[in-house]
Amino acid sequence: MPDFPIIDSHLHLWDPRRLDYPWLAGLPLDRPFLPADFRAASAGVDIEALVFLECAAAPHLTFAEAQAVLGWAEEEPRIAAMVCNAALERGDAVRGDLERLAATEKVRGIRRIYQDEPDPDFCLRPDFVAGVRALSDYGLSFDLCLKHPQLPATIGLVDACPDVPMVLDHIAKPGIAAGLMQPWADQLRDLARRENLVCKLSGVATEAAEDWTPATLRPYIDVALEAFGPSRMMFGGDWPVSTLRLGYRDWVALVDEVTADLSDTERRQIFRDTARAFYRL
Repeated sequence: MPDFPIIDSHLHLWDPRRLDYPWLAGLPLDRPFLPADFRAASAGVDIEALVFLECAAAPHLTFAEAQAVLGWAEEEPRIAAMVCNAALERGDAVRGDLERLAATEKVRGIRRIYQDEPDPDFCLRPDFVAGVRALSDYGLSFDLCLKHPQLPATIGLVDACPDVPMVLDHIAKPGIAAGLMQPWADQLRDLARRENLVCKLSGVATEAAEDWTPATLRPYIDVALEAFGPSRMMFGGDWPVSTLRLGYRDWVALVDEVTADLSDTERRQIFRDTARAFYRL
């Protein structure tokens, strides 16, 4: 484990008894995951701060989810920031929602997941681009959540929005289970050339087959580290989605092992400093 306090840039909490999460239906994750559950899962890991990421609640529940997080933050004061959902595909019509969210305590950014959109160029639709561009007017960042076939379009989106600070979730979900390295690796290196973008080292094991080993993941992590460098990488636990493949402490230990050859400064960048700067903690 790291010998210093870490910042987890990607925490989920949800309560299906309180809010509707359509995607949870039929999954083993379809139950409450609350602060007390996270504390139990992360026992033994020295965590200084947490960033909550929206959990794909029903779209009309954006503000209700934000209020729920503020309530959970009273119970778990390490929740220092949150990233909320907004319907960016509405273009300039979403500005009222962005203004309201930006005025909400702890809100630092927006995530509008497009990984399951059937149109591979969804994120290049003019209204979506306009919605993303609007984020800079409200001091909000954008979390990119996509799957690796959508990287070409994502490169176009990032190019179209150079004034918006962005972070790539889950190293763009490479096809690890299928053993695919290309074209993901080359496209990730290309994407990393955009200076307004950083990357989360998160959600990697979830993209692997059930019989994965650390050696399965290492080549993909190495590519991401080489592409972005430690100063533009941040640790994310992706709990509890990550529990589909491994425990929270196991993921922290794996990242600790993978980064063991880096300098103390570089490890601190990955495990805390990049997230602190990006999310303005």
